[in-house]
Amino acid sequence: MAKIAIIGAGISGLAAGQILGKKHQVEIFDKASKPGGLVKCDRINDNLFHKVGGHVFNSRNQAVLDWFWNFFDRDKEFIKAKRNARILLNGKVIGYPLENFLHQLDKGLVSKILDDFLSNDYQPKDPFSYSNFAEFLKSNFGSTLYELYFKPYNEKIWNTDLTNIPLHWLEGKLPMPNLKEMLLSNIVLQEETEMVHSTFYYAKENGSQFIANRLAEGLKIHYNAEISHIQKREGKFWLSGSGPFDTLIYTGDIRKIGAILSETGVGENLPKSLKNLPSNGTSNIFCETDPGDISWLYLPDPDVKAHRIIYTGNFAETNSRGSNRQTCVVEFSGNYSFEFMSDQIKKLPGNLTPLGFNHEPNSYILHSSGSKELINESREILKKEQIFLLGRFAEWEYYNMDKAIEAAMLLEREIS
Repeated sequence: MAKIAIIGAGISGLAAGQILGKKHQVEIFDKASKPGGLVKCDRINDNLFHKVGGHVFNSRNQAVLDWFWNFFDRDKEFIKAKRNARILLNGKVIGYPLENFLHQLDKGLVSKILDDFLSNDYQPKDPFSYSNFAEFLKSNFGSTLYELYFKPYNEKIWNTDLTNIPLHWLEGKLPMPNLKEMLLSNIVLQEETEMVHSTFYYAKENGSQFIANRLAEGLKIHYNAEISHIQKREGKFWLSGSGPFDTLIYTGDIRKIGAILSETGVGENLPKSLKNLPSNGTSNIFCETDPGDISWLYLPDPDVKAHRIIYTGNFAETNSRGSNRQTCVVEFSGNYSFEFMSDQIKKLPGNLTPLGFNHEPNSYILHSSGSKELINESREILKKEQIFLLGRFAEWEYYNMDKAIEAAMLLEREIS
């Protein structure tokens, strides 16, 4: 039985704690006062505020589903919902994904899109043969759709030049475009069912915070415990004075691990460019809104800085318990003040009224050329020292909740 320290009580750290705790002694350290990490929620006037977007659960991995439902009563504690996403395009609400709802666009615009598809230049290749994300989008959807939606929306959410984003991060995260399927969907008016979260589960009370709280039960977690330095003595780890531990699992920001490990001698072996990996923070403003049935509304309009509205009030009745209207979260990529966001939401539908706001310095990882190789090199160096990386910002992978759990399950094999 090994003694294992886990840094971070987000979904990755909690899942690892529950999985490894069956065979080992596990302690978790988190700088916050409660579990959850990026899925954390607070209540404002008894309305549930997802502070970093809106998090739901589903998976195509049966092992993940079996493991997850072992902690919950699916029928009593959760709601199964159908994803009802839409796009606000030139003032008109269009179905999502856009390529399946071309019939809702103006005839002239559809004609230009079809010209792109019928052009000799339209010759999609293997998705991972493109040099960057922009080339992939333009080649698979045509220049009209690219300029209309894919470019402005993705530039807003990723807050970077799309030509700088490599393709490997897409694998397993999005259904690959197929011209026949796109046209078929528009002819027979077929709804999208292949999206990862076309249906999802959502806790009836307290949303993703409920999930984090339940997964934290039975675990030894040190809250308000930010780990600023780690020492290694006689092959054992000491975390800001706590220890000794045989193994360390790090779910924090990989860019900071070199400084944290500086006293062990391991930090100086890591690539110096690790700390330069790019990411985006998000600013979220929590609002009351008029009733509706949409779950996500995507906002490609360049004149509006927000990139999406997440209607979390539609996920469960208890989410808007303190309001006589529904609630939602409007998300911006970057660091924006409450005053700026309050002014911006006046451009959006729903008669939005602010209730609260949050800025998360790091929400979305960004891949660039060589980032995957950089992480793999660092992983191997750390693994030799019995230090393992896990989670979105440690592995530099765009994990949702289910993928974080899946990664924790895979990690168990390495440690066991």
